[in-house]
Amino acid sequence: MQTNTIQAGNTQPQPFQGQNVVIIGGSSGIGLSTAAHAKDAGANLFLISRNAQRLREAAEAIGGATQIVADIATPQPAIFADIGRIDHLLITAGTARLLPLKDQSEADLMQVMRERLIGPLLTVKAALPLLHAGSSITLTSAQLASRPLGIGTIMAAAVSAVESTVRALAVELSPIRVNAVSPGMVDTPLLDGLMGDAKRQVLEQTASTLPTRNVGRPEDIAQAILFLMANRFVTGEVLHVDGGGRWA
Repeated sequence: MQTNTIQAGNTQPQPFQGQNVVIIGGSSGIGLSTAAHAKDAGANLFLISRNAQRLREAAEAIGGATQIVADIATPQPAIFADIGRIDHLLITAGTARLLPLKDQSEADLMQVMRERLIGPLLTVKAALPLLHAGSSITLTSAQLASRPLGIGTIMAAAVSAVESTVRALAVELSPIRVNAVSPGMVDTPLLDGLMGDAKRQVLEQTASTLPTRNVGRPEDIAQAILFLMANRFVTGEVLHVDGGGRWA
């Protein structure tokens, strides 16, 4: 990963000035892009990832952030010990496992559920003492919840559960706002490990089928996340940012 400073290029007023934005999964891809834009909008950033080296590189790339090493699959209550207040919490961590059910063990299935559902719920629980009436929580779903593939059933189940969880938490935690963003195909480092050398071909093929005729970039999703954080009248929603992929 290059460590050149990422510039979001925002010259507009800073809507997150002085606010504490906590991003779990902030060391690459969507999380890192969101961090760069939030910092440009005045936020105090706290990045959380299980990979300490990537976390340091990410913080350097965006010009500085408080770094916390933790694993979303096994979060501990002390994860937020050094944060006095949380204005916005984003959870976008979790690996993708797209395999047929017959090729996955019980441990594989449970790992996906821990990373995509149980871990985020425990993380939200740990954050509750630091949240306030004006806070927001943003979780991450995926297009699989609306349009399953021939593989990845456990992923589809997990992200579908996330969408139900958002609606329930929006009521339970009111007036704290709880939403989710549901990305379609996005060109992130996560796809490198998932697709290998076939990544570019898959992205081009996918783009040709979408109404937008392009796949997503991390900044496309970041802009949607920042909207969910900033808009005080949106809660319990799943914002689909997929280039029309659910319908194509």
